[in-house]
Amino acid sequence: MSKIKLLDEVRNIIRLRHYSPRTEESYVNWIRKYVLHHNKKHPRDMGEKEIRDYLNNLSLTQNVSYSTQNQALNAIIFLYKNVIKKELGNINFEKAKRVKHIPVVLSKNEVKLILDKLEGIVKLIVSLLYGSGLRLNECLRIRIKDVDIDYMQIIIRDGKGEKDRRTMIPGSLINQLKKQIEKVKQIHTTDLKNNGGFTNLPYALQNKYPNANKQFGWQYLFPASKQIYEPKTKRKHRHHLHEATIQRAVKSAVSKAEIVKQVSPHTFRHSFATHLLENGYDIRTVQELMGHKDVRTTMIYTHVLNKGVMGVRSPLD
Repeated sequence: MSKIKLLDEVRNIIRLRHYSPRTEESYVNWIRKYVLHHNKKHPRDMGEKEIRDYLNNLSLTQNVSYSTQNQALNAIIFLYKNVIKKELGNINFEKAKRVKHIPVVLSKNEVKLILDKLEGIVKLIVSLLYGSGLRLNECLRIRIKDVDIDYMQIIIRDGKGEKDRRTMIPGSLINQLKKQIEKVKQIHTTDLKNNGGFTNLPYALQNKYPNANKQFGWQYLFPASKQIYEPKTKRKHRHHLHEATIQRAVKSAVSKAEIVKQVSPHTFRHSFATHLLENGYDIRTVQELMGHKDVRTTMIYTHVLNKGVMGVRSPLD
């Protein structure tokens, strides 16, 4: 079995298990690196010794973080368990040092300064990241059917951990979202007239609902400006905006606002949780809105509240 065939098999099994495209990309990348590290030797001819050698190399030579090394381990375990069907014994590798980082959080004033430097669709997206506590990929993957204007809520499908959840729509964004939905409708109508109007559907829904990929409700709330040709279906599809578009715009806005913190689109989600806690909302409510499986994940935001370190008043004050 060639390396290309092996990676194709990895992709197929990942998709059958409904893993996210990001996980697929990560696993395939790590498996490729693992094979290349051992001079393209096939994984079925390797085992615990070679895995240990590779993971030790990541930690001791490449000095990667704990989370990065753990990603590589998960990918390799997936390969042996689900693709090669080979039982692994104890690996006993040198683990990278685990560092717990406190999330970067913007003040309400800093959020306003950055938003003031943004405009158009990017400003609406970043406003949702902050106003609804969304991850960037969650926001970009919103479908028209999951925006409930009347109840002022958005349903997030297949969030982290493959779970659905609801979060609020800020009242100040209602009119902008109505205009965006109308804009998408116009784009979709034009695409249909030009024998297009297709979008991609998750999992096997295309087989279950053959015409759903042309229905307005399944279109992305934030569609890409151009359609792309899909060789598999032999037709053009309209995907959602690319993450890099938002990332570049946020980086530029942060620079213009003269904010020195390390800010990314995800920082607005951190700020959402922190500001809700500052406003007196209980941590369980925030946990649900954030989609955290464990309340301990949400607890980290209590360490960055605007009350001084750990809520302690300095004796100088």
